[in-house]
Amino acid sequence: MNCNSVKSLKLKNQSLHGTSPVTTFGPKACMLQNPHAVMHIQDPASQRLTWNKPPKSVLVIKKIQDASLLQPFKELCVFLTEKNMIVYVERKVLADPVIQADESFAAVIQKFCTFREDLDDISNRVDFIICLGGDGTLLYASSLFQKSVPPVMSFHLGSLGFLTPFNFDTYQSQVTQIIEGNAAIILRSRLRVVKESREKNARVDKKGIIMTKGDSEGSRKAMQYQVLNEVVVDRGPFSYLSNVDLFLDGHLITTVQGDGVIVSTPTGSTAYAVAAGASMIHPNVPAIMITPICPHSLSFRPIVVPAGVELKIMLSRDSRNTAWVSFDGRKRQEICHGDNITITTSCFPVPSICFQDPVNDWFESLAQCLHWNVRKKQNYLSSKEDVF
Repeated sequence: MNCNSVKSLKLKNQSLHGTSPVTTFGPKACMLQNPHAVMHIQDPASQRLTWNKPPKSVLVIKKIQDASLLQPFKELCVFLTEKNMIVYVERKVLADPVIQADESFAAVIQKFCTFREDLDDISNRVDFIICLGGDGTLLYASSLFQKSVPPVMSFHLGSLGFLTPFNFDTYQSQVTQIIEGNAAIILRSRLRVVKESREKNARVDKKGIIMTKGDSEGSRKAMQYQVLNEVVVDRGPFSYLSNVDLFLDGHLITTVQGDGVIVSTPTGSTAYAVAAGASMIHPNVPAIMITPICPHSLSFRPIVVPAGVELKIMLSRDSRNTAWVSFDGRKRQEICHGDNITITTSCFPVPSICFQDPVNDWFESLAQCLHWNVRKKQNYLSSKEDVF
């Protein structure tokens, strides 16, 4: 091996995933390649934002009913329109009485393109997204795009700010840098969730309801969701433990008896899952985390399974009551006998723009938001002091 090869290998080993695994074993054995594989593990340092054409449109997501965001929202929108950007804003944001009463902002409002959640499709109109608020604004932006998601730039103007690395004080230079295509991105994987339920007199509408022929109890309805943080199944308002069966690739792996179960992405590992005792996983790790909520078992620990497996959750036959499910804390609904929830890794991640890079941003969030490994420093021991 020459010097250049050694140097290249050393540089590659600095990446989060190391060198690519060898897929040949001995003179004749090899790993069968799967042409349908949808996941490719990249070196995080190589994930950079690139524009095929200069961006022309931007979606601005603002936290609703937060008066402290009105001035930053106005400043940003004026700045974007001065750069000849087409600005998309949700219609309910402009319904704020304070914005409506601001005469100096009226000329800018006339230039906006508006839309309504669940009614207007903007998936092919927006080049990138800017979020003003907390982590919830990024989750909300993700929910607006059920397929490909434009790059998302998130400003920390909320409470926690784990997923919002940018400070608004220098927004002009930062936004200009993004428009010029000079930034690192982190690909936050999402979960593709399909909830199938029995429903009498179900019908087809324009919101994604898929109808199939069912049994005598009625037709079946299927709803699909793209989830950035987690799917939570819990016992709801009932006093009894929830009893749900958990399948992995068609095989029953366990029955969850407790308050419920969390199925999360690596991004969601630092949300509800970590509060329930799970480990924290970097978003670049291709995985799905399964975390029980207050299990009635001393040995039921959180586990991590490979991204791409298919999980299915069903209410156990002998369950005393129904269960409830929510998707990123929204769309909460009941799970009855005969219903099932299928979860797998989505092929549509959220490209989140980094302040520095995928690794440094994550550890900075751990330190600043969760105070990870914060404790009083141990005093220095001089050589003259007694060791005991």
